Amino acid sequence: MQAFFPYNHDAYPLYEVIAEAKLPAIFHTGQTGIGAGMPGGGGLRLKYSNPIFLDDVAADFPDMPIVMTHPSVPWQDEALSVATHKPNVYIDLSGWSPKYFEPKLVQNANTLLKDRVLFGSDNPIIQPDRWIAEFEKLPIKPEVRPLILKKNAARLLGLK
Repeated sequence: MQAFFPYNHDAYPLYEVIAEAKLPAIFHTGQTGIGAGMPGGGGLRLKYSNPIFLDDVAADFPDMPIVMTHPSVPWQDEALSVATHKPNVYIDLSGWSPKYFEPKLVQNANTLLKDRVLFGSDNPIIQPDRWIAEFEKLPIKPEVRPLILKKNAARLLGLK
């Protein structure tokens, strides 16, 4: 949906405001259902959603939380690299059915990124009940489930 490269310095004044307000910056990453199968992908260009393009932003704004929305298909390795390397980067699981999550995403959600993975269904595209039912079938550790489903987001948003 975003038709710009996140590392474009024209956007840096906006990032400065977001960082000063202590708010998270949210970026679409990877492919989602929007535009899929439509002529020309509905005009959406996937090149802007490669999560590696957030690495510069995360390095230049280390105090600004960055949320990569969606599991970043087909760039799962890039997303995991950026998130494990930059402690201000989170991965949101919306926009993709949990039954299709790559094993390395599940592995990192259970370990290195357990405090920075966030629930998201992308309602109404994927209904929350369906997402939760599929998520329950994943080999996510019992102690990690509440982190992903609520606690990580509450901490990120400064909620009790």
